[in-house]
Amino acid sequence: MSKLNPALELEKQLGNQIYTALQGEIVEEVLRKTKTSSRDAYWRSSMEGHSLRVQKELLPDFYELCQDVKKKLNVEDEIDFYITGDSDVNAFSLAAEDEGEHHIVNVNSALFDLMSTDELRFVVGHELGHLINKDTALARLINFVFPEGAAVPVTLQYKIRLHEQLAELVADRYGYMATENLGVCVTAFFKMASGLDLERMNVSIEALIADNNRRLDYFLKDKGISRSSHPVNPIRVQALNLFATSKSQEELQKGMDELISILLKVGDDELDEHMARFIASAGLIVASSDEAVKEDEVNQIIEMLARLKIFPRKYLEEIAQGDVGAVFNDSVENILKINPGMRMGLLEYMIHIALSDKIIARKEVDMLYEFGASIALSEMEVASAIAESIQRNYMPSLESIC
Repeated sequence: MSKLNPALELEKQLGNQIYTALQGEIVEEVLRKTKTSSRDAYWRSSMEGHSLRVQKELLPDFYELCQDVKKKLNVEDEIDFYITGDSDVNAFSLAAEDEGEHHIVNVNSALFDLMSTDELRFVVGHELGHLINKDTALARLINFVFPEGAAVPVTLQYKIRLHEQLAELVADRYGYMATENLGVCVTAFFKMASGLDLERMNVSIEALIADNNRRLDYFLKDKGISRSSHPVNPIRVQALNLFATSKSQEELQKGMDELISILLKVGDDELDEHMARFIASAGLIVASSDEAVKEDEVNQIIEMLARLKIFPRKYLEEIAQGDVGAVFNDSVENILKINPGMRMGLLEYMIHIALSDKIIARKEVDMLYEFGASIALSEMEVASAIAESIQRNYMPSLESIC
């Protein structure tokens, strides 16, 4: 078994940040007192009514496998294991809502047709990993605060997705610890991805690893992006390879940083990075032109950056520490080189930041005319854009009218 810590520091930090942002401690306490949640009862009724509970008398071999994985991962909580007749190659876990209740782990029947005994150990270990890491408890909080159809703020949306992806990598590590066999984990991934019996298809582990390295290279060269709640398989396989073969936590972290950089990508267009640099640098220049950067202005910059960066505040701070003017000029040049039609859009963003503190400052207006001239916009075009923005968005500050 790997002697390295299966936890991922960034995953823990994100989980804590999301929990705090959603007022988790208070919301969970309120829910416990109202006792209105029926999710646990729904799933337990569904499992008991439509699935087969794994018991020693009924399924002795799989029962022993589940208990052995529990013991190997030092899981002491009570867990009810189920098998559901389902053609989807999938499994899931649910944390108990109330103290004293049993957690649930379900394995779809399709996995038994596809997986070897050791591969099933990996699957069970992975699901137990989610319970150990308390991923399903956080997911329950998120789903309560943002029920289906609710709008999740962009700033939180990307962080939730990144946390889900990192949580999968942590769960994979527990799956590996349950098997102690990297080859078994790799074949399990590819079976779940393809639905194929690899032994029957005569596919070797060496061929799978070579194919994975080729596909991983595609993502590392900024051509691919991982947008779903689960990281793409090339990342998952390499992440487990690092966990299984790294000699130290430092070596593991170095390799993981490269993989996580893929998950940090929000956009997959060359223009996206130039736009992020423009939003940050132009926002800082406009906000500081009246010699007083307001909190409203910073919040507006971060809100815009959140569409392109998972950690917008950190990104803004990094830009602020460098040569902001150079970043601004370079980003404008590159944006207009790619799409000259974005001139007015760039100006409108700067006007938006200028008005966000509810003050129309003379220095800011002069700077907007100067910027407009630098990108070949006439004084009338700039004035028209400012006038339209004032009419559409401007609201005097409370201080100015009281």
